[in-house]
Amino acid sequence: MNPKPKMNFRTFSTSDRQVSEIGLGCWQLGGADWGAIDDGKAFEILATAMDSGITFFDTADVYGAGRSEELIGRFLKQNPSEVFVATKLGRTAELFPNGYTEAAMRNATENSLRRLGVEALDLTQLHCIPTAVIRRGEVFDWLRRLQKEGKIQRFGASVESDEEALICLQHEGLASLQFIFNVLRQKPAFHVLEEARKRGVAIIVRLPLASGVLSGKMTLTTQFPEKDHRNYNRDGAAFNVGETFAGIPYDKAVKLCDELKAYLPPGLTLAQMAQRWILDHPAVTTVITGASKQTQVLENADVSALTPLSPQLHQRLRHFYDESVAHHIRGAY
Repeated sequence: MNPKPKMNFRTFSTSDRQVSEIGLGCWQLGGADWGAIDDGKAFEILATAMDSGITFFDTADVYGAGRSEELIGRFLKQNPSEVFVATKLGRTAELFPNGYTEAAMRNATENSLRRLGVEALDLTQLHCIPTAVIRRGEVFDWLRRLQKEGKIQRFGASVESDEEALICLQHEGLASLQFIFNVLRQKPAFHVLEEARKRGVAIIVRLPLASGVLSGKMTLTTQFPEKDHRNYNRDGAAFNVGETFAGIPYDKAVKLCDELKAYLPPGLTLAQMAQRWILDHPAVTTVITGASKQTQVLENADVSALTPLSPQLHQRLRHFYDESVAHHIRGAY
């Protein structure tokens, strides 16, 4: 039997709640957008994550039209634990793109409570809602009321750009920000991370492996299922192109990742280096790496125990981003 990996924990926002610095992204459990996944396999992934010391699950009400939330709710009912479940709202047809009302937000919250089988949500996050709606600010008033009523314990925002992140940081009570941040998408490190740290706002990093391309296992001939977003959203046909391969054209992303292999410290895989790079930023609270196999969960969990990358390697990776990557990124950023 493999020994249980050592997991480190970080404080979530200004609370005393500790969460694993490697979390589990649960978009894939919806059974859509990343290819099919049955209930049995989903439960195996969740169980392996929990056994590996992962205590942070991130989901959303639109992942598989609520299926991801339902699976997590069923799993935790059968396996009571101290897992922190973060969900999101704001992208269902009732709300997006111009149906944002307090009643609709309340309805979405009640639906998530029912699917997850809890009396209060650990964290609910605005889910990449339009910038204009964020700027108006009413949504934050509605979230504060839901929090006061005990429906949610904390609220945050999952955003697409630095601009949106900075607007959200102005709002009282914001517990967390979630955004894409990885070796191929480094911009948040230049300003947003420090602003969030100053305000005690937790940082949840999504797509740390840039839709899997930073695993180093994809090639120019890799094929994806028809309903997998890595097929249908390569150029942003369905939603922000930045959510797929960090907004970089697929062929270019594969070539860049092949070049990054020359930077690997001895004994590390590209996926390990990519996740360790994120964890080396102290403002980051948790990295929600997705997994479609138990082995991937274990490999991701192991990253917590790895030695930080050297300052020299961080400098080289920043130079690589500036010179070879930044000008290829498309979409809101």
